[in-house]
Amino acid sequence: MTEEQGDPRHLETLDRDLARFSNLETATSMVARPMVGIGVSLVFVLLAGVAAMLFFGQESNTLIVVIAAGLGAYMALNIGANDVANNMGPAVGANALSMGGAIAIAVIFESAGALIAGGDVVSTIAKGIIAPESMGTASVFIWAMMAALMSAALWVNLATWVGAPVSTTHSVVGGVMGAGIAAAGFAAVNWPTMGTIAASWVISPVLGGAIAAAFLALIKSRIIYREDKIAAARVWVPVLVGIMGGAFAAYLALKGLKKIIKIDMPTALMIGAAIGVLIWLVMIPVIRKQSQGLENRNKSLKVLFGIPLVVSAALLSFAHGANDVANAVGPLAAIVQASQSGDFLQAVSIPFWVMIIGAFGISFGLFLFGPKLIRMVGGQITKLNPMRAYCVALSAAITVIVASWLGLPVSSTHIAVGAVFGVGFFREWDAERRIRKARLAMPDRAHYAPEERRRRKLVRRSHFMTIIAAWVITVPAAAILSATIFFIISAAMG
Repeated sequence: MTEEQGDPRHLETLDRDLARFSNLETATSMVARPMVGIGVSLVFVLLAGVAAMLFFGQESNTLIVVIAAGLGAYMALNIGANDVANNMGPAVGANALSMGGAIAIAVIFESAGALIAGGDVVSTIAKGIIAPESMGTASVFIWAMMAALMSAALWVNLATWVGAPVSTTHSVVGGVMGAGIAAAGFAAVNWPTMGTIAASWVISPVLGGAIAAAFLALIKSRIIYREDKIAAARVWVPVLVGIMGGAFAAYLALKGLKKIIKIDMPTALMIGAAIGVLIWLVMIPVIRKQSQGLENRNKSLKVLFGIPLVVSAALLSFAHGANDVANAVGPLAAIVQASQSGDFLQAVSIPFWVMIIGAFGISFGLFLFGPKLIRMVGGQITKLNPMRAYCVALSAAITVIVASWLGLPVSSTHIAVGAVFGVGFFREWDAERRIRKARLAMPDRAHYAPEERRRRKLVRRSHFMTIIAAWVITVPAAAILSATIFFIISAAMG
């Protein structure tokens, strides 16, 4: 070793150089990660096109179907990146699931829901948004559906980039409406249906938030604020898990298994009640055993809600896969049918290969781009623990059942995010109530100043305003984008 190499200053310089190299490696990997996601997504879109070519054969409109399959794959990727966060966010935010565990469960159950129980028939044009006969020809109908698919996918992509969970169903509805207006004028739109969809923008989050807040109030009053929390939990947690099990059983019977068996509302509610009572009876000894040796404090209660929360996330994913995938790939299925037979007036059957594109696209989108929205829903709107996340998951199931009973079209995204807001705003109200009560009991004691209380708000207002704005403009934005794309396609093909 030379004198220079043995010099401590030389070693310090070497350490600094190695540290810089390490930082450079980290920075390179951070830059490369989004590029890897985009690269894998492009490969998947191309594979979807190849699959369409193989399944569709040598028909005259093969190129159209190949392009549409690529757009359908792009839409499915965006559903995975944006929509699935609503089911997994609360469980991840409450630390009941790791990010990796959440993605694994969602991939399995979303795909299972899409392939086992995915809707095999959708109405001709996205639930009667526009009159199909107004399209005139099959070619015009195909261009309209392609414009709708592309605009919906682009809008959900933009919303994910901004960090706003939006309804993919509403994006498709807006896309279909915009293309329909561009193709056949305002008279083609079924405005009463659009009116009920617009009403659901308000009804879904308000109902979801109210139900979640009501259950959080019940948990606080019956368990958290009791002297002996563990004894109270032994009584109430089996009841709450039973309610959750019953609600999910009814929800899946009603919405998740439509393809396998048709079940009406009264039958679904009876199934839910029977399973709920059974789960309640099973959970009594389970919770008694789990609660042995637990300290009498709030932190101990989190253990008792962990497993129900994981199960609820899985069931929500299954039901989401069964319902929302069909909505997303509906326009692709309509294009396939119109291209094959020229018929665009009848109900559309979704081919199995189209459902596979939807299911795998959601899985890839979630794996590659989902964590951003999962973190936002789970931890950046308001702080969630297992009890609060339980209220969000239960609210999602109950709200869908209530909405179906009332005949209201609702968005699973709006319900879940509305439930998170409901939990957060209830916590704010409850904290204020307790501060006022403490002030009355001990007027001489120092309390938080109004400015400090405002700073301690439990719901982040910036996220609240961003998400509400994204919800309000989803349908009109997707409609304008779709109309623009339709005019471009028409001009190119004309």
